[in-house]
Amino acid sequence: MNKNNRLLYLLALLKIVIPYLLQSSVYQPQRDEFLYLAEGHHLAFGFMEVPPMLSIFAWVTHLLGDGIFCVKLWPSLFGAATFIVAGKIIQSFGGKKFSLFILFLSFIFGGYLRLFFLFQPNPPEVFFDTMITYSFISFIQTGKNKWLYVFGVSVGLGMLGKYSVAFFAASTMAALLFTKYRKIFLNKHFWFASFIGLLIFLPTILWEFNHHLPVIHHMQQLKDQQLQYVSPSSFLIDQVMMNFACAFVWIAGLLFVSFNRAAKNYRFIALAFAFFILLLLALQGKNYYALGVYPPLFAFGAYWLEQLTALRFRVWRYIVSAVIIILGLLIWPLQLPVFAPEKLAAYYQKMNMQNSGALKWEDLQYHPLPQDFADMLGWEEMAQKMSAAYETLDSNEKKHTVLFCDNYGEAGAVSFYAGKYHMPQAYSDNASFLYWMPDTMHIDNLLLLTDDKQEMSHPFIKNFSSAILSDSVTNIYAREHGSLIILLKGANADFNKMFKEKIEKDRAAFKY
Repeated sequence: MNKNNRLLYLLALLKIVIPYLLQSSVYQPQRDEFLYLAEGHHLAFGFMEVPPMLSIFAWVTHLLGDGIFCVKLWPSLFGAATFIVAGKIIQSFGGKKFSLFILFLSFIFGGYLRLFFLFQPNPPEVFFDTMITYSFISFIQTGKNKWLYVFGVSVGLGMLGKYSVAFFAASTMAALLFTKYRKIFLNKHFWFASFIGLLIFLPTILWEFNHHLPVIHHMQQLKDQQLQYVSPSSFLIDQVMMNFACAFVWIAGLLFVSFNRAAKNYRFIALAFAFFILLLLALQGKNYYALGVYPPLFAFGAYWLEQLTALRFRVWRYIVSAVIIILGLLIWPLQLPVFAPEKLAAYYQKMNMQNSGALKWEDLQYHPLPQDFADMLGWEEMAQKMSAAYETLDSNEKKHTVLFCDNYGEAGAVSFYAGKYHMPQAYSDNASFLYWMPDTMHIDNLLLLTDDKQEMSHPFIKNFSSAILSDSVTNIYAREHGSLIILLKGANADFNKMFKEKIEKDRAAFKY
């Protein structure tokens, strides 16, 4: 056993603990987290947006009481596991304490701090991408076929977490074709392992085909609404800025595997990096889609920096560590919401960050907080006010009232807090919530949560006997600021017909 294992596992434990200590308790689950938590109530082999892995973790989270600790534990565990695998890469080259320490700093002072604290598909994606690289490194080092099976299982499980693992796997295999290790493709165990990976993922493939491949329509929506605004230059700049304080570590790793003679057997990692980045550029991927390629590069970079400073230049170890820590502390408030919104916004102004890319949202406008942080605010206020409106109804009216939300974030949040505030689950025709709408639904009363500020002026309002603007979301830092809560009573036949046609039209778009 490597004598530095104790340090490796201690640092992995710290990797789990630190985000819990940093994030302010003011913040609630993030918008997307509510969707994935809702999927835990509707277990299936697939969903409109993602494969099924997160829904299983969500199901367990519900069994454990939906505490924020449990919600955040899953991404934290994947973060610790990714760090351990990257640490094992270092150890396989004989790396010691300093390289493990630099790797640790890279995980807590860069983009991985936030990534591995969000209950989203990205943490398992990055872990399994790292495992894919590690499996080939280990096969090259040992020649043992078991590592090819680790590769196959990693691809199969990875694609149960996020489909884009396939892109990384394809980039890595394409890279191998340009090296002497192309002989892997002549190894029968590679194909047996690949078949095992296919079997693991097969239920989700069948689900996709049975539901007319909703992932394709979802990706088209994503491209039309978000990805079209991603420019190649901003994507490339963000590859450095996401890990600003420690970017030189992965750059050193890339140089090491590209040019150092000691790493000549691992050139495929540099090629896989290039292929993957080019693929994401072609697909107009978001900046963080590339985060799965960096843990091995951080490992190699940390190892090389340790070698470069092993003898006469040991003072540089203190300099390198200090640079990462000082810069990292300055940008920690960009990685996690460490202060309440008012204090956080004031910090950005004081540090002249108000016009930085970190504060630019998908609407291409600059805001007081990063979009992810704004997406962690206002949800419980929203649920409380929905509950207050619901409680104005008598028991008979409640039986005939439907809670409906414009988007999956609202529907997920209302459903998440429904038990606490004594409400039924909310419906929506947005995202996977569309699948969970009843086939037939007669509406008498509608408690509507909408982000359309002009909702009360729309013609359908006249199809109710009464319409009361009950309340709105007042948290100015929340992305849902201004969302309206409207209580509509006495729906007529015209509304029910219109509502039914709307749901049918939405489902037809997905060939549901």
